[in-house]
Amino acid sequence: MSKNAIQQSLDLLGDGQVLPDGMVSAVMNEIMDGDATSAQIGGWLMAMKIRGETAPQITEAVNVMRQRATRVNCDCTDIIDTCGTGGDGKGVFNVSTGTAFIAAAAGCPVAKHGNRSVSSTTGSADVLEAAGMYLDLSPQQVATCIDTLNIGFLFAPAHHGATKHAVLPRKELGVRTLFNLLGPLTNPAGTKRQVIGIFSKDWMRIAAEVMHNVGSEHVMFVHSHDGMDEISLSAPTYICELKNGVVSEYSVKPEDFGVSQQSMDNLVVNSAQESLQLISAALQGKAGPAADILALNSGAAIYVAGQAASVADGVKQAQTILQSGKAWMVWQQLVELTQQMETDND
Repeated sequence: MSKNAIQQSLDLLGDGQVLPDGMVSAVMNEIMDGDATSAQIGGWLMAMKIRGETAPQITEAVNVMRQRATRVNCDCTDIIDTCGTGGDGKGVFNVSTGTAFIAAAAGCPVAKHGNRSVSSTTGSADVLEAAGMYLDLSPQQVATCIDTLNIGFLFAPAHHGATKHAVLPRKELGVRTLFNLLGPLTNPAGTKRQVIGIFSKDWMRIAAEVMHNVGSEHVMFVHSHDGMDEISLSAPTYICELKNGVVSEYSVKPEDFGVSQQSMDNLVVNSAQESLQLISAALQGKAGPAADILALNSGAAIYVAGQAASVADGVKQAQTILQSGKAWMVWQQLVELTQQMETDND
């Protein structure tokens, strides 16, 4: 009996050989078609991890996931996303979620891609649901949210149903694998501008090459010296920036943007409700470390959207928006709009 692609791939990887072009695509299609067993999926993910995934291989996986995704088509241009990989283990509140609303209030269309918590205390879906937001929207309804309010939430399971076969093997492995990177790189709205928090500095350059391969225009990958997949308040942050086909690497620190370096102990949360409390207070104009870290990360998002000439300019815009409470208005409006859509769906 002939071997399928994942078995052939395991043979090659087990012998220390290089996979031929197209094999990762074939394996990903088998996984998503349900033609690979849990043991094969787990074995393949670990073999790839040990061998070391390359940018061309990840590009193949990203292209398959993008082709399989349930698309969101809206009228906006220069849409951005603030979805990160998660998995930094720091337990800090959902910075990227709050950032998305500040960017939207700045006039940047945002397709916020996210999921429930897998490796962190609380995922973006958890905190939005705690706020009363309805998540089970159709792609058309998500597009309406973006077109109406500059922001919509793309709940990952609703758009990447074909990845369901990998859920159990990934959970049982309990280690970071190729799939940890795929979510942020496969936004169903086809965003070409993103701020992506990365759980390890080692992945940044590779991820930038992948995004260049799939046609992204402006992406900032961030990973702080203290291990966060965000721009940190308490340490410098590594940046790997892809802009117009050119990749540059550098570091920034809070003081570069007029923000004091400070402890983030008060930003650690134990539940979605605690995360919601920090976000809502900051978006309503309360000064403090939550507002400061949101301003830093929102500044990057506004910059990649093309609404600011630099991150520093973006941070200033974000600080003004935070003080005005405008982002909180957008948050409340999205909650209300999705609740109305839930009623319409009934």
